[in-house]
Amino acid sequence: MTTPAERYARSKVDRQYPHLAEFRGLYGFALDGFQVEACHEVESGHGVLVAAPTGSGKTLVGEFAVHLALATGRKCFYTTPIKALSNQKFHDLVDRYGGESVGLLTGDTSLNGEAPVVVMTTEVLRNMLYAGSRTLDGLGFVVMDEVHYLADRFRGAVWEEVIIGLPESVSVISLSATVSNAEEFGDWLSTVRGDTRTIVEERRPVPLHQHVLVGRRMYPLFEDSDDGKVNRQLESMARQDWQLDRARKGGGRGRPHKGGHRPRSKHRTPSRLEVVEKLEAEGLLPAIVFVFSRAGCAAAVQQVLDARVMLTTPEERTEIEQRVDDACSHLPDEDLHVLGFHDLRDGLGRGVAAHHAGMLPAFKEIVEELFSEGLVKVVFATETLALGINMPARSVVIERLTKWNGEAHVNVTPGEYTQLTGRAGRRGIDVEGHGVVLWQPELDPRQVAGLASTRTYPLNSSFRPSYNMAVNLVDQMGRGRARDLLEQSFAQFQADRAVVDLVRQIRKADDALEGYAEAAQCHLGDFMEYAQLRRQLGDLESSGVKHRKAARRQEAVSSLAELKVGDVIVVPSGKFSGLAVVLDPGLAGAADGPRPLVLTVNRHARRLGPVDFPVPVQPLTRMRIPKSFSARNAQSRRDLASTLRLRGEELRWGREQGPDREGRRRETAGPSGQDDHTDPRVAELRAALREHPCHACPDREAHARWAERYLKLERDTANQRRRIEQRTNTVARQFDRVCQVLDDLGYLSGDVVTDDGRRLQRLYSELDLLVSECLRRGVWDGLSTSQLAAVLSGLTFESRVDDPPAPRFPDRRTLDVSEEMTSLCADLQALEREHRLRFLATPDFGFAETAASWVDGATLDEVLRTTDMAAGDFVRAMKQLIDLVAQVASAAGQGPLRTTAYSTLDALRRGVVAYSSLSSS
Repeated sequence: MTTPAERYARSKVDRQYPHLAEFRGLYGFALDGFQVEACHEVESGHGVLVAAPTGSGKTLVGEFAVHLALATGRKCFYTTPIKALSNQKFHDLVDRYGGESVGLLTGDTSLNGEAPVVVMTTEVLRNMLYAGSRTLDGLGFVVMDEVHYLADRFRGAVWEEVIIGLPESVSVISLSATVSNAEEFGDWLSTVRGDTRTIVEERRPVPLHQHVLVGRRMYPLFEDSDDGKVNRQLESMARQDWQLDRARKGGGRGRPHKGGHRPRSKHRTPSRLEVVEKLEAEGLLPAIVFVFSRAGCAAAVQQVLDARVMLTTPEERTEIEQRVDDACSHLPDEDLHVLGFHDLRDGLGRGVAAHHAGMLPAFKEIVEELFSEGLVKVVFATETLALGINMPARSVVIERLTKWNGEAHVNVTPGEYTQLTGRAGRRGIDVEGHGVVLWQPELDPRQVAGLASTRTYPLNSSFRPSYNMAVNLVDQMGRGRARDLLEQSFAQFQADRAVVDLVRQIRKADDALEGYAEAAQCHLGDFMEYAQLRRQLGDLESSGVKHRKAARRQEAVSSLAELKVGDVIVVPSGKFSGLAVVLDPGLAGAADGPRPLVLTVNRHARRLGPVDFPVPVQPLTRMRIPKSFSARNAQSRRDLASTLRLRGEELRWGREQGPDREGRRRETAGPSGQDDHTDPRVAELRAALREHPCHACPDREAHARWAERYLKLERDTANQRRRIEQRTNTVARQFDRVCQVLDDLGYLSGDVVTDDGRRLQRLYSELDLLVSECLRRGVWDGLSTSQLAAVLSGLTFESRVDDPPAPRFPDRRTLDVSEEMTSLCADLQALEREHRLRFLATPDFGFAETAASWVDGATLDEVLRTTDMAAGDFVRAMKQLIDLVAQVASAAGQGPLRTTAYSTLDALRRGVVAYSSLSSS
């Protein structure tokens, strides 16, 4: 019950912020403090940056901007990084404000684009800004949801382009996950957008409890106390596993187990079925189980279904099946069978589903919808689910703390762990959320605790100028103003922040240098001059030593290349030093030099390298290697080593007659012990030192110590000054290099964008310059619709495997065109290297035959059977291809190619491809 004083204070605030007072009434719960503070700033006309944990309700601030725009007769654009999130937000806003007030623009979907509120992907807004779209008229607010995406190295630059390019009159509402440098990002927003308030909320609205599931027993990660100590039972179990593994490796002596071994554990990793049963028994459903593997997700669902698990009531099952049938009613029956629809329907009906990028978008959407409503109880998902989709759960399970990133198995980072477990705990439903990690051999509870305790990660810019960006900016404002604009990027802002620290260090160093110089003063003369001579002499002598060592190493490598099978040599150093016979001389052309296989007198057969031969090697004699000899056979090694030992005795070789290191040193040195090839400048510097007045100073070495400190600090400071030069104007310098490439190719002429440049303005592909050059040179003229789809797919497709099979082409013409495109790309890459750029990737034609088949009318079953792609990957690749074909149609100008491109678009947009483009609309 509120007091009169509280009611008066509330009414006073409501009079000051009337739109927020109205907005509050749309919700059945009280707003949190950070939400109220942010909304006050928005209603006061300020831009805001809201950094808050996943699930904390920061999107409410964006929704208030929508409300304020409608209430004040202005427009609001709500931008998101991914189409699925745009679709989700579109439906939310339509439910609240009606279909007439809300539009959707996602590249492949355009609905009511002139509405006062438009939900769109960030790329669409970027393209509007460059095109000077009339849709921007009356724009008052832009919400940038998931703005931390600007750190994404592939797409992050788009966010900065939008933030920099929006008119000053637009208020930007930036919503970010919790980042450790939110204030820095907020400072940059204030610099480029004007007054921007930064609001950081670190508290989760629903407390999160962390657990480790071992077998069928769940342990809290931390002790009951609030001091953050790791559960002692878990630490004890980890020690037991370590001791078991150590003993298995060799009784604690560190000897590796023969043939290698897999780590063992006294404690059991729970099966996926046990995980589901435990969560159900503990009342922790609905749950998301992150598996990090598409195949793993599918296998997990099958394992649970094979156990005939039923997590839904009969009523829920009936509703689920009806919803699934309605959602997929537009798909042909033959495609449903190919896509595994009936297995999906059965799993959903039982309350279990997978969620990953390989699924058909329509299937993913129905999983998201049913899970969010609590009808589906368990979803086995890859990490892509954590990227923005509103799919909260009561608990989140992480199977492993390592994942495959496409190149190697890497550990989950604190930021990723926070993003994943952030899904746990549904606001307004759950009292608490639960994060669960499964026990694995070699699991370190302290590592898990570190991930769970580190809730923030830095936001770093990935911005770089592109060719398309350059022609658009030069066309709008000229090269000079464009250069100045790019210096406002967050990338340059962060670089300049680092420069500030370097400048501060240099100032301190300058003060220290004055003190060192004063301490090194000598009454006989300029001691710093004397010290410089000593430094030059030292550097010259050191350089000479390095040069002689390098020459000696090269001589040694060359001698290894001369070895032949049967040569008896002396290995001069290392573990296998002594007499040896060459079994295989190794590859003379190897990058690191020959690696001969030798057998030592101690019966060791080992491949040696240049590191074992610091001095050249000369054969002492030769001996015959039996044809039957096998280095893997112990008896063969024993017999040959015995023969080698006898041959050594015949040569009267022994330790006392071994290599005479001192003799070798004398051979290469003159009577004074100096190298005969000493640089003549060494003698000149020594003479200059002796003649310098400070050479006779009795305190010479004391002065020298201060002078050496001075010279070392001066050298370090010079390096720091170079670093400052490299960091200052880095983005602008890269923009200059991009413009130089465009000058060379005729896209720019000073501040003038040529006709070719205007074509490039319409191309937003990552290979924008290659697309433009192909258009300019007529590479695609005369192609049919299927041929055009095939060759353009090479500019959008990227294989998911490291070593993909050779691409297949529908006919000889497409093969010839693909080779011409690859050759043209190589020429452009060479031009880039001349200007110190590396933007363009080589085309990948692994999707060419599939794209052509689809355009020619092949069924979904036919195209999926001829490729290893999952249905979701196929649809996504088609959408990317459609996007590029549309750009080509726009940029090609009037003529046959434009006609062919539009026909290709019509042929591509059919079946599941067309349905998945509209299913969320």
